[in-house]
Amino acid sequence: MADVNSKRASQFLQKCIKPEDNGGDAQPKEEILEEQSLPVITQSYPQTVQEEISMVFNTYNMAANLGPASRRKREKGANHDGTSTSLYVDRRKSKVWNYYTKLGDAYVECNVCKKQLSFHNSTTTMREHLVRKHSIRDTLLSQLKDDQASESDCMAQENMIKRSRQMTPENYLYHAASCSEPRTDVILELVLEMIFRDLHPLSVVKDKGFGLLIGYLEPNFTLPSPIQLSSMLWHRYNVVKQHLERYLQTAQSIVICVEFWVSQPNQTYLTIMANFIDGEWRRARCILETQPVHETKGAGDLGEKLFSILTEFGLSNKSIFCVMHDSLQNTVMNSQPLKRAYGWTSLCCAAHTLHLCIKAGLEVEQVQEALTAARGIVSYFQQDAKATCSLNSKLEAINKTKLKLVMDVGSRWITTIEMCESLLDLKWAIMSLLEEHPKGTLAVQNLADHQWKLLQDLVPVMRTIKIATSFLREEQNISISSLMPCIHGIVTAIGQQLEESSDVIKMVVGNIRSELMQRWSISEDEKVLESPAIIASFLDPRFKEMRFLSPNLRSELHKRVKNMLSEVFNHQSPPSTQFWVPNSDYKAEVGEAGVQLPAHKDRVPSGQSQSMYDILLGKDPTESMPEIHQQLENYIVEPLCKRSTNPLDWWKTNEHRFPAVARLGRQYLAIPATVVLPDQAFAANESTLEHRRAVLTPENLDQILFLHQNFDFLESMRNSNEMRGRNLHAQY
Repeated sequence: MADVNSKRASQFLQKCIKPEDNGGDAQPKEEILEEQSLPVITQSYPQTVQEEISMVFNTYNMAANLGPASRRKREKGANHDGTSTSLYVDRRKSKVWNYYTKLGDAYVECNVCKKQLSFHNSTTTMREHLVRKHSIRDTLLSQLKDDQASESDCMAQENMIKRSRQMTPENYLYHAASCSEPRTDVILELVLEMIFRDLHPLSVVKDKGFGLLIGYLEPNFTLPSPIQLSSMLWHRYNVVKQHLERYLQTAQSIVICVEFWVSQPNQTYLTIMANFIDGEWRRARCILETQPVHETKGAGDLGEKLFSILTEFGLSNKSIFCVMHDSLQNTVMNSQPLKRAYGWTSLCCAAHTLHLCIKAGLEVEQVQEALTAARGIVSYFQQDAKATCSLNSKLEAINKTKLKLVMDVGSRWITTIEMCESLLDLKWAIMSLLEEHPKGTLAVQNLADHQWKLLQDLVPVMRTIKIATSFLREEQNISISSLMPCIHGIVTAIGQQLEESSDVIKMVVGNIRSELMQRWSISEDEKVLESPAIIASFLDPRFKEMRFLSPNLRSELHKRVKNMLSEVFNHQSPPSTQFWVPNSDYKAEVGEAGVQLPAHKDRVPSGQSQSMYDILLGKDPTESMPEIHQQLENYIVEPLCKRSTNPLDWWKTNEHRFPAVARLGRQYLAIPATVVLPDQAFAANESTLEHRRAVLTPENLDQILFLHQNFDFLESMRNSNEMRGRNLHAQY
């Protein structure tokens, strides 16, 4: 019986032999056709990616890990012709046979290079040939198991798919791989997710390296074409967009952020983002659309684009609280048109404004001369190979190879301080090398002593501002509510450094301070109170004392907030509030009834009948004013919370105590300090997002960026809601 099985397996392997390669051992054509009708020993298809990998080179792994006694035992069980039934079964399981064709019983031929190898019932030589000659490696060899991959149940498959996606939800929002789903569909979905999660172009499926990787992991899988992926991408985009539309309907008010950026072919794009705080006091930041910008269109085109996008998502123009621009030029150009046409207030990104202030301070002539000379030194040591080698040798001698010279970038002021710090750290090595090699002084001019001193005095001033950016990067300080305390802190801190500074540094600090005070209207009492940043700081429980304002300004601010509360809670409430759903138990209502807070219902004391004025004229609107004002007074006298506290967490806990003030806080705290995330706005280098989106093709750029930003965010929101629902259900 063993001989019959061996013969049938041998005949089955010869089906792939080319006619011209058939030797004396080849089976006749009739026998090959007969072989096709024979039953073939099969195993269950691997259920997970890990199990699939564990089956690659399975025969080699088993043979390599068997001891001498086990090998002899297996050899005794072999047939007289050197074959065994178990080996033939393992041979067909091993994926190494996808790269070889069997030539009789003693030889195999590599399908890649057509080289013939001897075969002795083991795939060891075959595997080593693939690794050595074709770099087809098994990087997980140490993790392979001796036993064969067992059949996994449906739950194990589902769990592995989730781990491979790095997604945890049991009920996947947009695509859940069921037990009956083919493995090919799962791989297709993972390829698609790789594209929009990591910002790859669709053409990645045509790259040779990616094809080799997929071919090695899944030889029977056929990669989709970019056209197929584009269709899948559009489907996923539409599904996520529907979820985002429903989520946006729950926003009380939305802050639009506008970012202009340039791709590598010098095509300008416009990315429009929505920022708001939802009913559970979670900060939401979603990309609505990315579209190319045509230079021929005027400033009024921005308003039309924003209005069109809002209409597409089912939002009213009155749901927009304000618009934040990424540059001062765009702010000035669009501020008046947006205000006249739609009533939207325009703000400028804090990161860009801060950059302009620092740039004005560094324009002092002596500073520019020193920085120019510093750039020359850095450029010399970075471009001259001998100079670089000499500098590295000196650093290795004192075990300080981690120190590197940094060249600054004009558009990123943080790189200027990094350049100065790196030069000061390597001052002794630079001066030593320039003295040892006089020829080097001809190519580069060394800094004079007073210029070294100027850089040394400039660094503490710049470092103070850099600390401020670190403050704004923290999660609890993303809102514009942290901006004014931070700016006042910079003005005060660098002002204290003027006492023992040189005249040049005094000019630098003076220019920076004057720019900060002018651009944020710090010195103008009437104008500063109109700033949304001031009101947001007051509504932040950490800064509500407003210590950086004079007592008169604080009193005036309280009056303004009180008037704002009165306007919001009278019968002329802003229509934008109709989009707000405080929690999952509420439904969005349109009209006056939808904007009334539960705290204002049934204000007539029990046991007291309505007056004739109430019956004929309705409820007196002034009756609700004292309670609203009392909420404000109670909020003012509330003790300050720690500065490390997230203001959204505080309001989530205390909203029921100050519902009117909380509603105002949800509007103003939604305003971010920067158009993009602070980590990107204050980064010294280009972020991965900026680098990768610049090379995306325009055909699918909008969909890829949309899914990249919104997919995981909406999934996390859904999971949070379901977790909260389960907790509430458990309580009852």
